[in-house]
Amino acid sequence: MAQPRRQTVRTGDRQPRRRRGRYPPEAALIPAIHPRGTNISGLLRYLFGPGKNEEHVNPRLVAAWSGPDYLSSLAPPLRPSGRHDVRNLARLLEQPVRAGRNPPQKFVWHASVRNHITDRILSDSQWAHIATEMVAAVGIAPHGDPDAVRWVAVRHAHDHIHIVATLVRQDGATVWAWNERLKAQTAARDLEQRYGLHQVGPVDRTSHRRPTAAEQNKTRRQRRPEIPRDRLRREVRATAAAATDENDFISRLQAAGVLVRLRYSTIHPDEVTGYAVGLPDHRTSTGDTVWYGGGRLAPDLTLPQLRRRWEPGPGTMPRVNAQDPGRPRHQYRSTVFRQATAAADEGAHHLAAQRDTDEDGIAALAEAAADVLASTARAFEGRKGGPLTNASETFDRAARETHWRHPGRLHPATIQLRSMSRLISTVGRLTNEDDAVAALQLVLRLSMIADNLANLRDAQKRIHQAQAARQAAESLRAITEASRSLPAVQRTAAPPPTPPRQGYPKGRAV
Repeated sequence: MAQPRRQTVRTGDRQPRRRRGRYPPEAALIPAIHPRGTNISGLLRYLFGPGKNEEHVNPRLVAAWSGPDYLSSLAPPLRPSGRHDVRNLARLLEQPVRAGRNPPQKFVWHASVRNHITDRILSDSQWAHIATEMVAAVGIAPHGDPDAVRWVAVRHAHDHIHIVATLVRQDGATVWAWNERLKAQTAARDLEQRYGLHQVGPVDRTSHRRPTAAEQNKTRRQRRPEIPRDRLRREVRATAAAATDENDFISRLQAAGVLVRLRYSTIHPDEVTGYAVGLPDHRTSTGDTVWYGGGRLAPDLTLPQLRRRWEPGPGTMPRVNAQDPGRPRHQYRSTVFRQATAAADEGAHHLAAQRDTDEDGIAALAEAAADVLASTARAFEGRKGGPLTNASETFDRAARETHWRHPGRLHPATIQLRSMSRLISTVGRLTNEDDAVAALQLVLRLSMIADNLANLRDAQKRIHQAQAARQAAESLRAITEASRSLPAVQRTAAPPPTPPRQGYPKGRAV
């Protein structure tokens, strides 16, 4: 059984942890589901105690399973020492667990709900209603169910509450609370509208996974310039934008110094079903490589999503031979950027005339523009990245789709941008002012695409992606303005790419 001190450390009164991108950072009403535990008494002592830094003010019950009429009898009384005696409340909450038929090992369910810093202060009765709606939405205490689990809501600050429940119903059945995070987020969006709170859109699952606290701490300890997950995501994205097929994708990653491990089907051993990437110098304490699957980097970097990107659609142009060693890159670099600028200009006007009904056509054009921006950022800033690379990642968030249906005949601008993204990847680093001017014109046109994409995302009610598109547009315009005043661009070109190897290499790690 966990010790009380351990329970309080894990369920502190700090800002709710947003692990692995589950909670959007711009959310207004934030429900955070904490890890389940076994020490109900320790958790209650913490919630009714002074807090780590005396930040708990007037801790009190605002709601409970028994309804508002019994709150006063359930409230923990004060001891002579000034601390609350939570023993009776803990015993009442644990009774169904002790009498349950098949109680779970970790039966304590704990969530905190926090509102936006700009929102008004809610009353106890309003927070009580929010708590009741939350436990009903996640399925542990449906409305009108007298045998549901026992739960309480504790308030000890003006901007949030804590909900504590035991996951055994009063009729003895266990509640498993599946998908409670997604259900709580859905309920939060409804409550924001009801109470007139700061509103955001629903969770769209387009945000990439952010580094965990452990990854950040390890990066600082090892004095790395960048978190490995972020570096790998940027490398894989740029490679995917430049690659023409799977073999080319694998070969380019290898040439960039990235380790690749392929995952094979258990039914068909020769069929590749996924991949993982790692860095040669990023290892566990036992010396094993730390691997990241494509889906752990971003939702659109799984192998099935990349394969869809490489499939030729109806009316597509022949693929560019991105590894043609006989092509004189320095002579046609500016021409490539001017052609890409013309395609981006046509794409921006096409998006401006679109409505949200053609979601598949919009998705294809946005994805092609994101690839062009990723390739341009690599040509401008190299592998270390910079402001343009950051803007590219923001734009990529706006361009992502979670449910893809292959569009019909692609718009000519989409076809041209797909080809240009691969062609730009062959030109290497920019070496003179003429190249830089041509590339900046392309960046400016891509900011127009981002602006128009933001309007379309608004029409589609995809608020997070609309915000990302506007942020990307502003960043691209700022980069263009700042770069116009700079002298000549760095004159060292990147080394020529390594020719691709034919076929997949055998073995688990590549």
